[in-house]
Amino acid sequence: MSQLAPYASHPDRSRGRLHPEPHREMRGPRDIFQRDRDRIIHSIAFRRLRHKTQVFISPDGDHYRVRLTHSLEVAQIGRTIARALGLNEDLTEALCLAHDIGHPPFGHAGEDALEEAMRPFGGFDHNAQTLRTLTQLESPYPLWSGLNLSWELLEGLAKHNGPVAKPGWALAEVNAGFDLNLTCWPSLEAQIAAISDDIAYDNHDIDDGIRAGLLDIDQLLELPFVAERWEAILSRYPDVRRRRLIGELTREQIGVMVNDVIESTRERIHALRIADVDDVRNAGVMIGGFSAEMAPRERQLKAFMYENLYRHPTQNEAALGASKIVRELFAAYHNDVSLLPTEWRENLPEHDPARSRHIGDFLAGMTDRYATDRHREICAPKI
Repeated sequence: MSQLAPYASHPDRSRGRLHPEPHREMRGPRDIFQRDRDRIIHSIAFRRLRHKTQVFISPDGDHYRVRLTHSLEVAQIGRTIARALGLNEDLTEALCLAHDIGHPPFGHAGEDALEEAMRPFGGFDHNAQTLRTLTQLESPYPLWSGLNLSWELLEGLAKHNGPVAKPGWALAEVNAGFDLNLTCWPSLEAQIAAISDDIAYDNHDIDDGIRAGLLDIDQLLELPFVAERWEAILSRYPDVRRRRLIGELTREQIGVMVNDVIESTRERIHALRIADVDDVRNAGVMIGGFSAEMAPRERQLKAFMYENLYRHPTQNEAALGASKIVRELFAAYHNDVSLLPTEWRENLPEHDPARSRHIGDFLAGMTDRYATDRHREICAPKI
């Protein structure tokens, strides 16, 4: 790793883990953030992301992105920005890899359905579910629940979009056990992980949308930011067919956005006289992010994607089916807990809201195909 900047998260200054871990040197010369990253990669929850929706629900093709490939792409962007700014690359990568672990099956359609089903029991939020999964549900160690991740990683996941004034029940439970200082801003590594997520899905979803036939380049050229990049690409490759240049457009836009984040973040670090990580947390503003010029362009691109891709009629139709699966599965398990697998049934709390939240945990961990199979098995009419 290159030399860390003074305002980076240094592993030797970490606030540590909730549970002490003696004899950690027996498992290789890794610092605390490298171990965090490796624990996430080796977790069951991370492996399940390969069968969870990114944009398209149960896509027919093998080339569409899923939560796993999206998380890897976010991590690649995050490491690039972190390296340029002298931040801790390992912590940044770990945050990027873990940020979507709490997503239920079927993307936002599944989350909306699960939130509705759990509303009488406190509701559901995928960010908080990420923390809940990593601190309680994923438990490969003999002496404690969860992965026992560093304070800095959990803090970054809890508030990568900024301070949290009113945490929901799931985040409040995690915070009660390990105070994450929710009212302050997170590390720069967490801020860079958050903006890397935006850069990745803003641009990679364009590629998937065009591949699926739901978007075309002429629609995108209505956006001045995209049109400017596209004209530059056409001038460089006038004899190459347009479809082959989509990947070049994606790369070019990512590059422009990444460079913008690096330069604007440096400017804010200098303007705010950020000297250490405590200055970052107490700055009162988000430091890592787009410039004043790029931010509205990115918002315009995101709005375009919601209107033309995420809410496309074919997407809405698939979302209705996915919502039905999640709602009916929750109702089925809630009405007959004997349908739960043995290990989940044995740990089922006796009373609500803990009882229904336990069922919500089971549903949130499902992959798209597992949820579809269980719904067919449990809820389909018997002939």
